[in-house]
Amino acid sequence: MTDLADGVARFQRDVFPAKEGLFARLATHHAPHTLFIGCSDARVVPELITGCEPGELFVIRTAGNLVPAYAPRTDGIAASVEYAVAALGVSDIVICGHSACGAMTALAEGHDLGAMPTTADWLRHADAARARATAPGVDALVRSNVRAQLANLVTHPSVARALEQGTVTLHGWCFDIGSGTVEELDLTGRATALAA
Repeated sequence: MTDLADGVARFQRDVFPAKEGLFARLATHHAPHTLFIGCSDARVVPELITGCEPGELFVIRTAGNLVPAYAPRTDGIAASVEYAVAALGVSDIVICGHSACGAMTALAEGHDLGAMPTTADWLRHADAARARATAPGVDALVRSNVRAQLANLVTHPSVARALEQGTVTLHGWCFDIGSGTVEELDLTGRATALAA
């Protein structure tokens, strides 16, 4: 906890003063351009990967970057997706998978999740990805999962409406932790590097 407190002190001493104008504007203005749905993995930091400033991304992080298909029930992920699209009017939605994903590794390698029943239940949202993976292994499952979660996003009424109106674009990304590269996947799973 001391490290976190020291981090807050550095933020208040070094970062906040340099960005005071930005934070003053953000105190009354919230208009992110992108909904970024990534993994909860501590090694995947959306703002760092994309070079975005505070206020530019609306971020949802879940184990395995999973987005359950829409169902009419109370659901924090569905509510966050709906808010980002319908209230904030984001123009882009990114689903970002990553190398060495613990959730996808557990599924690809058949790890025993008996001691973590909630996690095991959550990872069932990747069943379609497992069924559609075109090759064995973690990397193939990560890519298949990105495509499956994009398909799940389309079931959300706010996303379906925005797609129909042409006000939002969906993107599937894979981030390689070791190299720092980001690839964009098309619907077939082919990857194109975002930057060289």
